[in-house]
Amino acid sequence: MSMRIHAGKSSDFTPGLIRVVTAGDLRVAVVESEGAFYAVEDRCTHDDGPLGEGVLEAGRLRCPRHGALFDARTGAAVRMPAVTPVRTFPVLVEGESVFVEVADGL
Repeated sequence: MSMRIHAGKSSDFTPGLIRVVTAGDLRVAVVESEGAFYAVEDRCTHDDGPLGEGVLEAGRLRCPRHGALFDARTGAAVRMPAVTPVRTFPVLVEGESVFVEVADGL
């Protein structure tokens, strides 16, 4: 089973904006990049830094603590000090609404 988290209206997203939404204890960073929406866990795999407080650069999330970069589309760690990918989540757009789909119990 999964649940949807409403992340906002598509018109609320601007290039470079990272929007953080929550489902229980799970924090998810949602971005719009080149006309598509992506969602990753709001937790740097290097030291648990808040990716949502970083910046989005050319489709990559930069952690504000040590500069690790993650591909917003795949979650892959693309720059040290992180080597482990972040968890990604499907994003659904229905009309103007943007939703993140997460598994129940996360």
